[in-house]
Amino acid sequence: MAATFDRARQDLGNIVLLEHVNVCITDQRLATIFYISGLGLTRDPYLVTGVENMWVNVGRHQFHLPTRGVQVLRGHAGLVLPDPAALKRRLQRVAPMLAETRFAWEEKDGVIEATCPWGNRYRCHAPAPAFGETELAIAYVAFDVPAGAARGIARFYEEIFGAHVAVEGAAGDETAVVAVSATQRLRFHETARPSPDYDGHHIQIYVSDFSGPHRRLLERGLVTEESSEHQYRFRDLVDLASGKALFAIEHEVRSLTHPLCGRPLVNRNPAQTNRDYTRGHDAFRGTY
Repeated sequence: MAATFDRARQDLGNIVLLEHVNVCITDQRLATIFYISGLGLTRDPYLVTGVENMWVNVGRHQFHLPTRGVQVLRGHAGLVLPDPAALKRRLQRVAPMLAETRFAWEEKDGVIEATCPWGNRYRCHAPAPAFGETELAIAYVAFDVPAGAARGIARFYEEIFGAHVAVEGAAGDETAVVAVSATQRLRFHETARPSPDYDGHHIQIYVSDFSGPHRRLLERGLVTEESSEHQYRFRDLVDLASGKALFAIEHEVRSLTHPLCGRPLVNRNPAQTNRDYTRGHDAFRGTY
């Protein structure tokens, strides 16, 4: 008898990749200590190599860290990193160099939670089936949103972007889950806690249908920047019935014809050192 499959499980929505998360920093030295020496990530060796910005590679994804002030996610990002034991050793080593900052880390329920020198929070997971086959990735970004906002946010992404969405949890404590690639998610969790003012940090996504979302955003006056032929931006997630703003997070929206789409990213093996060197093992050898 022929095998049967749930073909719908392989469907992708219109958003095909969450490529980068952008937060501003004040000091590249501290960022290097945390993101490169601590988390074990890789500074992009080819683009944006000056002191005004730094791009940090995480598998197929990046952090963009412009050197101009401080921005903090209203939530946290979830990373997949390949070796939790090595990660803990690295964080222990960099702790003295970050003692005068907001840096902190702890392990809770099998997840390593690390806070950057400016207060951005990262939950670092070991590779697991929930994240697909990847061993190095930005797996999700989780935002804290006002109570009652989750369903409206889910509808926004579904109707404006054609994204696959779901709403989890009970009334008053719901989370909108938005697929932004085969394995990546945006999560918008309702909370009664007051939210800090939005400081301008942003995320960047690639979409297959580029013009349709642009047209629907433009009809509602939501496009904030016509960046180029291949890119535009918007900021507000709104209730589509009332027009009420539900949450602010700038999106840099790119087409699949953008020159940077699919650009190969260099990822190093953080276990390599000059004192304990293995020839041929400089590059990260896992899946991403």
